[in-house]
Amino acid sequence: MKILLIQHLYFLNGIGGTEKICSILANVLVANGYQVEIATSEHVIGTAVFPLDKLVRVTNIYDVSLEQLEELPIYNYGGKNPFLWIKYKLKKKYVKWYNRRLKHRMGGEEKLYQHNLRNRAIAWKRYIEQVKPDLIITMSIGSLLEITFENEFSIPILNSVNGRPDYDYSNVLGGRKPYMVKLLTDSFNKLDGIQILFDSYRKFLPANFTGECRVITNPIETVADQDLVIHNNKKNSYKIIHVGRLDTACKQQHVAIEIFAKLATKYPKWDLEFWGVGADFERLNLQINDLGLAERIFLRGFTDDPIEKIRDADIFIFPSRYEGLPLALAEAMSVGLPSIGFTTCSGVNELIKQGENGFLAIDKEEMEHYLEQLMDDHALRQDMGIAGNITIKDYSLENMQEGWLGLIRDVINAKNNG
Repeated sequence: MKILLIQHLYFLNGIGGTEKICSILANVLVANGYQVEIATSEHVIGTAVFPLDKLVRVTNIYDVSLEQLEELPIYNYGGKNPFLWIKYKLKKKYVKWYNRRLKHRMGGEEKLYQHNLRNRAIAWKRYIEQVKPDLIITMSIGSLLEITFENEFSIPILNSVNGRPDYDYSNVLGGRKPYMVKLLTDSFNKLDGIQILFDSYRKFLPANFTGECRVITNPIETVADQDLVIHNNKKNSYKIIHVGRLDTACKQQHVAIEIFAKLATKYPKWDLEFWGVGADFERLNLQINDLGLAERIFLRGFTDDPIEKIRDADIFIFPSRYEGLPLALAEAMSVGLPSIGFTTCSGVNELIKQGENGFLAIDKEEMEHYLEQLMDDHALRQDMGIAGNITIKDYSLENMQEGWLGLIRDVINAKNNG
């Protein structure tokens, strides 16, 4: 039986949670006798970052000849050179004229969007008919829309949700136009089944979804009790850590910096360390330098072994605005770090149990209060770290495997008997 996993963007060279889960799922399926192919459509040269079984095939269907009519990007010059200011001012006027003309020629912004989407969907249809899979698993609703727009398939389709479901199709996080929301929502009609991370996420599925829904959690590396971080040992220095892409709109690293800055003088033995890369490096670096804390707060960059970095820390701070099932937080809890997040953050408020394995704060002031509590009390850090490890034991590879194999079996049987 052949299964096709589709992540239409960012799989090649991607280091995010979706790429990791896609690779793990592919390996699980191969280990259980399935023929597996991962397909993407990206204008890049690259490979999968996370380990893949040698039997997993990766295909990039991108075709440079595929017509995509794109608006030109607008660049705002921020320098003081008057000649460059004039140059970019004229260029900006041209770009705006070009974009207006393109949208007018195509019948508006929505028609332009559909034109490009239609061409990509035609390419996907051609590819899928050539591969002839028995089952398709899309790694996002965006990938589902890519392959099903104006297309019909008799092949059963499942979707893997690596965030809260409404983040995939609604405008709750901003940035999507109404016509995009409608297309993404309508694509749920093409699904035979869906995997979600927590039972509470069922209420975030659209009303038009009528397929099979299963709660299947992502796997977290298991850490033996004897390998947990020990908080009772006295040290010369202590570390608060955060792991994640540098993205202040979502991960809100700037909030962690603001909070630590208020405590830095009182706690000279403590430092704050960030591991990850992203678009907001310069913003965060400027914030750190403006606070005069370049010797106490560190942007360490990319690591291919986040567990090792987490083991060397004492507290995990995770002030995200939204999440799905945050792998970095789960990994920190698995090795025995007490963790702090916001009570309003999805995913975070599922993993952290208030006062048991960490703290959930309602705002920055309360997060600062909880952080200080943990910095002051090594016994509290030890107790919460042990509790966090116990919480994560349910997030095993075995449970993920059992869940996915069951969902695939039931959907295939329903399709055959329908």
